[in-house]
This record gives sequence, C-alpha cells and structure tokens, in this order.
Amino acid sequence: MGIFDRFSALLKSNINDLISRAEDPEKMLTQILVDMRGQLVAAKQQVASAIADEKRLRDQADAEFKQAQDWERRAMLAIQEGRDDLAKQALVRQAEHGSHGQQLEQTWEQHKLETDKLKNQLRDLNDKIEEAKRKKNLLVARQRRAQAQQRIAETMSSLSEKSAFEAFARMEERIETNERQIKAHAEIEEEFTGDTLQRDFKALERGSVSVSVDAQLLAMKQKMGLLPPSSQQGSRALGAGQRDEETVSADIERPGQGKP
Repeated sequence: MGIFDRFSALLKSNINDLISRAEDPEKMLTQILVDMRGQLVAAKQQVASAIADEKRLRDQADAEFKQAQDWERRAMLAIQEGRDDLAKQALVRQAEHGSHGQQLEQTWEQHKLETDKLKNQLRDLNDKIEEAKRKKNLLVARQRRAQAQQRIAETMSSLSEKSAFEAFARMEERIETNERQIKAHAEIEEEFTGDTLQRDFKALERGSVSVSVDAQLLAMKQKMGLLPPSSQQGSRALGAGQRDEETVSADIERPGQGKP
C-alpha cells in the first residue's frame, strides 16, 4: 500500500467516525479539514524523503560514472608509459564503476518516476483540501440557513396553536380591566376630594359654554331661514325704520331745500 493509499484509508476511517458521532456539522467539517491538513503535512514529509532518496541515487550514479572516467584516463596513461599490466587493471576498475553507475542510474530513473508520481498526488491532495475548504463554507452556510428555517417553522407552529391566542386574549382582557379600574379610581378621587369651590366654578363654566353653543346654533338656524327672527332682532329693525322716517321728515321741513 502506497503512502497516499494509507493516508486515504486513515482519512476515511476518521471521517466515518466523525460523521457517526457528529452533533455539530460545522465542528465536524472543521475537524475533517484539520485532519486533512495534518495528513498533508505528513505526506509532504514523505514526498520530501522520496525526493531526497532520488537525489542521492542521482549523485551516486554520477559519482560512479566519474570514477569510471578517472580509471579510463589512468588506463590511457599506463598505456602511454608502457605499463599494459596497470592499464588492464585500470580498465577492470573502469568497467566495475561503469556497471555500478548504470545500475544506479536505472534505479534512479525508476525512483524518479515514483517521485514524480508522488509529487502529482501531493498536488492533487492539496487541491482537494482547498476544494474541501470551499465546500465546507458552503455546507456551513446551508446548515445555518436550514437551522434558521427550522427555528422560524417552530415559532410559526407555536404561534398557530390555539393556546397562544388564548393567552393574548386573556392578557388583553386583564389590561382592559386594569384600565377601567384606574378610570374608576380617578373619578372617585375627583368627586370626593379636592377644592369643592373650584369644582363648582368649573361646573358653571361648562354650563356657560353649553349656553354659548346653543345660542350659536339658534343664530345659524335663523340665518338659514329655518327659524323666524327673534324679538330682539325685530325691535332692532323697527327702531331702524323709525329713524329713517324722522330723517325724511326733517329733510322736508328744512327751508330752501326744495326741488329745483
């Protein structure tokens, strides 16, 4: 089982355990992301170790090839000096280092393929974690909206019950009773306490206001022709007629004021 296979199995077991005992979805999703980030850190360490091994193999293969080149140069030097025996030994060493180098290079190539694969898997894991973060925010928002809708539904359900409206009706009746009692106490206080003289004058003032309103109503009806003029208005009209006749007589009796 590879590194990421083990991580995937561990994540699945942790997530299944969280889901089975989840009470708060937001906390559950947050914990899942925490676990995924922890696994990502561990995966990075594993991949870093694999990359270090790959580089070490590359260095070892390069070192073997360099040794092979060095022994080849020595063999040529021995031939130039007429030392064929040394040249043969140098060629044997060259072949050994060349063979080791080729083996290490083949191992390095296989390891590099695996390392590149791990790098790609690590990128995919990081992308999945980022996607999980975005989904977590969306899921949390949906959960909060669902909870709000549930609370609203529960509130509306409780308000639709008959007992709630009966409670409002009883409270309204109680408040109205208190208001009537307050008004009754106020009337009693006004009737049996305070300055009696001042209260009598207030009663007279209310009566005068009523008389004034009656007079205004009578005058308006007379103005509209619904009632005959009052005796006082007739006397005023008669007096005005007498004054007009006296004025005419005086004009006739004045000398020198006849018609031309």
